[in-house]
Amino acid sequence: MLRWLKGRGARTAEVADMQSRIDPDRWSALLAAYPFLAALDSSEREALRARTAWLLASKTMNGAQDLALTDAMRLAIAAQAALPILHLEPTLYEGWNEIIVYPGGFAIPRSQVDDDGITHEYVEEAAGEAWDGGPIVLSWSDAGRHTDAFNVVIHEFAHKLDLHGGDADGMPSLHAHRELSPRLWRRVLETSYDSFVQLLERTEASIPSDVDPEGPDADMYYAALPLDPYAATDEAEFFAVSSEHFFTDPAPLAAALPQWFALLEQYYRQEPLRRLAHQASDASNATDTPGEALPKTSAPIALPPA
Repeated sequence: MLRWLKGRGARTAEVADMQSRIDPDRWSALLAAYPFLAALDSSEREALRARTAWLLASKTMNGAQDLALTDAMRLAIAAQAALPILHLEPTLYEGWNEIIVYPGGFAIPRSQVDDDGITHEYVEEAAGEAWDGGPIVLSWSDAGRHTDAFNVVIHEFAHKLDLHGGDADGMPSLHAHRELSPRLWRRVLETSYDSFVQLLERTEASIPSDVDPEGPDADMYYAALPLDPYAATDEAEFFAVSSEHFFTDPAPLAAALPQWFALLEQYYRQEPLRRLAHQASDASNATDTPGEALPKTSAPIALPPA
């Protein structure tokens, strides 16, 4: 009980039991459904399965607004959340217990004090939120998306990595990374963040005056950016959004902000650009070979009952 109250991870035996309950065929089908997971090699897949079992055994997942969470949903969320700590200690996710899942976007009450000292209260629609010392909140309609750079699960769990290092400031704990100095991280983070903000400002300035910059017609302009514009909010969001793109669509980020991308490679100890390129090459070779077909990935995914 004390382990749970303190947000500590599950015991080794509990994790092993959970891992044994993940059916190999259904696990393979899940990986195939998410391109950035399908690119993992065999050893990485096994490592991810172990990290996924740790998450499933260590965290409770509860549905909100009458959402009935299935084992398939729990497995999909846990696998995505496990990717950032594939080669990191799972203790970075300790200190909290719960993942709350809404069917879709949810409202968060906010307040902001303006320059005149007046407090403005409003409601913000969100797809996810990570509370300091508290739960992660997710929208299933967003967490279940497979095919684009947006990934609310990786985004919110990156916030937890950031918070494990102290304040939400884009600077995760580097205690296990002797090769990375906090001074280097801060310098590259600030420089890269400023570069992205300037790039966003140039993009916004290029939008014709007859186009609403917040409307759908402006999407084609923002699509040229290496990150979602939300990354310009502050350095904490820059780290979280960068982490999403690092795993799901790394090429634009690597081209636009190479120093920052290299730092993320060192921190996460992963090379998603290389493995996604290798996956694309394999797919091209497979489709060019007569008589061969890519495997179907529509098989149902669910944990077997306990």
